[in-house]
Amino acid sequence: MQLINADKPRLWKSDIAASVDQFNQWFMQFAPRAFRTTRVKTTEHVKLALIATDNLRRLNAVALRANPGALATLRMCTAPPLAVDRLVGLCGASKSLVARMEQGKLATRMESQRIDENLARICHVIVKLLDRDIFPWLNSSVGPTDNERDRASTIVADRLCSAVANPIVRNAQESRQLAAIGQWLDQRGYRRQSLPAGKRLSEMDAGTYALRMNVRVGQSLKVNIPVDVVIQPRRPSRGSLPILIEAKSAGDFTNTNKRRKEEATKIHQLQAAYGRKVRFILFLCGYFGSDYLGYEAAEGIDWVWEHRMDDLEQLGL
Repeated sequence: MQLINADKPRLWKSDIAASVDQFNQWFMQFAPRAFRTTRVKTTEHVKLALIATDNLRRLNAVALRANPGALATLRMCTAPPLAVDRLVGLCGASKSLVARMEQGKLATRMESQRIDENLARICHVIVKLLDRDIFPWLNSSVGPTDNERDRASTIVADRLCSAVANPIVRNAQESRQLAAIGQWLDQRGYRRQSLPAGKRLSEMDAGTYALRMNVRVGQSLKVNIPVDVVIQPRRPSRGSLPILIEAKSAGDFTNTNKRRKEEATKIHQLQAAYGRKVRFILFLCGYFGSDYLGYEAAEGIDWVWEHRMDDLEQLGL
């Protein structure tokens, strides 16, 4: 099986530099916009949480039970803002309940009375730590003005977005990468088409591709693993598998080295299910250093750099 970049370490240094430059240019131009867009949406969620709790004056188990998804916002309304584990530690609430509330849900297997007891503990801590400099109306009997509520919502939204700044940037970059691959394929006559239910992976129609597709793996226990791009070449050999591509971006070298085992685990699962001939390719943009590349190459994983997308042609596309 011909390799594209994994067997060419003489090119890695220059490719790493070009990839870092490409990511930095994108970040400076588009990341602030992605952050601002998310902040606008988050601000609206904060306002809804304020309304649901009568501008934090009615912060009790009843209000929290009716709006469990407000907890993430309420944690950012305190001084200092509270991480999930810190809140659990302070109030002694069930960690599993808090985790469910962070997803906008209540625990399904917990007795109603116990849920209320936990919610009361959570509210007690949050009320005690509310940042009254942000919510000045709490020190008076008069409700907030529209300007005060808008200002407070923006501050809390900033806190929320800052806590998840890296995922916001990563999600925006991933969407851009998938759009770039889709455009590249569209220009070459490929059609975006999901694999029909009941069809095997090898039966994917020639000249089609799918984005964010679940691929079935496992022997005794079948599970789905997500694959960013699945492409069946226009002229596949009989019974051959589509090409599987994982889009990866990174804004620093440290994070990639921490996460490099994820791809190795995924290719091992795929090979166990579909054999050694499976083509699993990384699509890289950003801070991927020689340590990362060497590790992936040793695991039998090849890659294509986004700044040199036409290398995809070497996959027979």
